[in-house]
Amino acid sequence: MVQFGQHPQPRHVVAHLSDPHLLADGALQYGAIDPEPGLVQALERLSRIDPAPQALVFTGDLADRAEPAAYRRLRELVEPFARGIGAEVVWVMGNHDERAPYARALFGTDDTGPQDRVHEVDGLRIVALDTTVPGYHHGELSADQLAWLADVLATPAPHGTLLALHHPPIPVPTVPVAAIIELADQQRLADVVRGTDVRGILGGHYHYTSWSQFAGIPVSVASASCYTLDPAPAARLVSGVAGHQACTVLHLYDDQVVHTVVPLADVAELSGQPAEALALVEALSPEERREVISRKDSEFNRDLPT
Repeated sequence: MVQFGQHPQPRHVVAHLSDPHLLADGALQYGAIDPEPGLVQALERLSRIDPAPQALVFTGDLADRAEPAAYRRLRELVEPFARGIGAEVVWVMGNHDERAPYARALFGTDDTGPQDRVHEVDGLRIVALDTTVPGYHHGELSADQLAWLADVLATPAPHGTLLALHHPPIPVPTVPVAAIIELADQQRLADVVRGTDVRGILGGHYHYTSWSQFAGIPVSVASASCYTLDPAPAARLVSGVAGHQACTVLHLYDDQVVHTVVPLADVAELSGQPAEALALVEALSPEERREVISRKDSEFNRDLPT
């Protein structure tokens, strides 16, 4: 692809999805939401990303009730799509998941311990960290897990590390009550990741998009594909809504990471250009492109709504 600006093509593209909450046998969440169409819609939207993601990272709450059939359906939907675009799938435990059925259905093991795993994607390391606490909705990390993570991070990866966990280590100012089920003892994790090659922390859990920093590392929280929490509800302590679902796409450059929210709903186009126009733009010189695209009174811009 022709380089239009100052930056080269990204070295890695990563799709970050969260909280699909799949249910078995067509059951509905809260008697109203079928979570499967949201996941299907997310994959459809991601199929339009060019270049295609090299990894699909799912940060937890994969199955709403940890039903084996829901995990099987998850694999049926996601794995053929991932193979088709050549992407690695990174599963992460969430508080609605249960370790035994999760491990058996997704990894074919009977391991009921923390589901921590390391994935290598063309020199980018993605660490899936299990922050779940059996029987509870809040998150914790044991001393053994933190020691394991420190050992993993002791050797830098060629293109750095992404840490993926369900409970993101951030404040939740718009839904303060959600802090009751946040990741506990966050300073212990900060002590491990500070100064390492971790370039980003990916989380879910809160069902709406958010960003922060933690130990000097950017934190990106993806929205859910099933239902979302309204961060500006009217006279409600917590408000789950059937809308605003989204996923996030990360473009990783040598010295930057760009996060883009991809809404799942298709809406009417108000302006645009056909895909065929790309070849016409590529055929222009850099100077011609600036005159055609940037100059306010160019024919191109006269055709756009003001």
